[in-house]
Amino acid sequence: MEDQAQKLRELMQAGAPSAAPQGASSQKRTRVITVTSGKGGVGKTNLSVNLALAYAQQGKRVIVLDADLGLANVNIMLNMIPKYNLYHVIRKQKTMKEIILDTDYGIQIVAGASGFSKIANLSEEERQSFISELYSLAGADIIIIDTSAGVSSNVLSFVAAADDAIIITTPEPTAITDAYGIIKIIATEVENLNIGLKLVVNRVKSVLEGKKVAERIINISGQFLNLKVEYLGCIYEDPIVPASVIRQRPFILSDPKSKAAISVHHLVSRIEKTDFSDDKGIGRFIRKLFGRE
Repeated sequence: MEDQAQKLRELMQAGAPSAAPQGASSQKRTRVITVTSGKGGVGKTNLSVNLALAYAQQGKRVIVLDADLGLANVNIMLNMIPKYNLYHVIRKQKTMKEIILDTDYGIQIVAGASGFSKIANLSEEERQSFISELYSLAGADIIIIDTSAGVSSNVLSFVAAADDAIIITTPEPTAITDAYGIIKIIATEVENLNIGLKLVVNRVKSVLEGKKVAERIINISGQFLNLKVEYLGCIYEDPIVPASVIRQRPFILSDPKSKAAISVHHLVSRIEKTDFSDDKGIGRFIRKLFGRE
């Protein structure tokens, strides 16, 4: 398969002084977390939204960036109908600040675009503008990027550029196979991979089930890919989750004491115990996304 990460590196000449706005390097560190999956329907967007809310409940300023440029649905989870989205930013019709939406839950969202498949295909002018707009998100403590399912150039780009990449799967055999598949593609297509690659097993009936699924994927990844994948934790199968999707109200708010909600809080706790260096943040994310690292 074509090296998607290399395609993005070629988009920008190293050392271009105009990429970062003046003073961007002095901004506070922003942690960028990408959430992705090998297949659809495993709970990726649900995890992204509820993870954001768990961080917000800790007093963090959180932005959820819907990077699904085909079937964006973060706003649907929150019962919101955005008038503008990333497409308008890419086309310079709106700024990022103009499309960021406040929610009733203490987080902000950037709605995904539709009909724009590859960041790698941006023109020079669109790319420079988009880079500048991404820097406007640097005021957040946490940026959670909800990618599309599967592998595309923009999914690999967001995975490679983040501080942490969370791959979510379920105990279903097809989901396990696809989770390993995306890990394999990340390992082979992304050069100089230097992120925290983490695995979450969703819809488990027990902690033991989650561990068994994770061990299977982690062991195979280590044996055949020589890649370290960390087991972040599991999310219990819980009737509150589908009920919350129907009601368009995140389950961490619908029932804070539910098994699913407590599971997400544990995930945040595990992430925050992970060390990450000072050079990570929105600036590093943008440099890597557009091939400057």
